[in-house]
Amino acid sequence: MQADKVRQLDDKELGVKLAEAGEQLFRLRFQMSMGQMDGLKKYRELKKDRARMLTVRRERERAAAKDTK
Repeated sequence: MQADKVRQLDDKELGVKLAEAGEQLFRLRFQMSMGQMDGLKKYRELKKDRARMLTVRRERERAAAKDTK
């Protein structure tokens, strides 16, 4: 998912996407620990997508904190 698409999501949708990404990462890690290495590329992409989502969420938190000062 591109950063532009992540920025278009509202806070509630972003939270849902983050939760889904966390669950998918857990499942992929579990599969890889069982010896199924098919999901390595997907795992790496999902980690990057989740990091993008966390970055956008943090940007919004900082912007909100700056506005309240």
